[in-house]
Amino acid sequence: MSKAIAQIKEEFGQADERQRKDLYERYAQDTRAGVQALIQKYRRQEEALKKERERLALMRTYEEQHRDCRYICGIDEAGRGPLAGPVVAGAVILPADCEILWLNDSKKLSAAKRELLYDEIMEKAEAVGIGMASPARIDEINILQATYEAMRQAVEKLGVTPDLLLNDAVTIPGLDIPQVPIIKGDAKSVSIAAASIIAKVTRDRLMVQYEEVLPGYGFAQHKGYGSREHIEALKKLGATPIHRKTFIGNFIE
Repeated sequence: MSKAIAQIKEEFGQADERQRKDLYERYAQDTRAGVQALIQKYRRQEEALKKERERLALMRTYEEQHRDCRYICGIDEAGRGPLAGPVVAGAVILPADCEILWLNDSKKLSAAKRELLYDEIMEKAEAVGIGMASPARIDEINILQATYEAMRQAVEKLGVTPDLLLNDAVTIPGLDIPQVPIIKGDAKSVSIAAASIIAKVTRDRLMVQYEEVLPGYGFAQHKGYGSREHIEALKKLGATPIHRKTFIGNFIE
């Protein structure tokens, strides 16, 4: 007597990769459409997983090139362009054998996916550091220097001294650690991608908190960037303490 499809579905759901291969063979001749659909579903999932691991292998190229280094740290920032809020930098050291599926440039991920990956990175990373420069500091020394300052802070807060920094496109002045700047590094290095997610989620959460104390600007939605709604609110309500005065001069009288 054939097993019920619900039972077979449960078998597939509980099986690991090796056990699933046995299930494919066992039910290959089962002509029921529901069973064949289950087989195809899990085969597609395995193919997607295979491709994802191949993609991640390419994103570990720079890490593999410098595998003689004990601590390889990825660095990235979030918030260079907004009209309001700080610029935030993330520094992340991942274990050599660390696998975080779907890790990517934070801009290519949904907010929900970034939140999930943030938790996984915090759980699996050997060290994480976060630095930031306030709007007032950005106005004082300019956004580029403020970004460098936030990055140096992030490195200092790691708790360990990296042997190498993999940076998203920049070389950070004032650090004696060897650096490798990588153009579009958040899409080419797992370490930089992890840092980009840490920086982005940290900053986004902060902007949501600002919305609570400074309502009317929509910080939770646009995160301080120059959206139409933000500019209209700025013209109507004026600047707040978290606005960058050097950025908003063209938008207010």
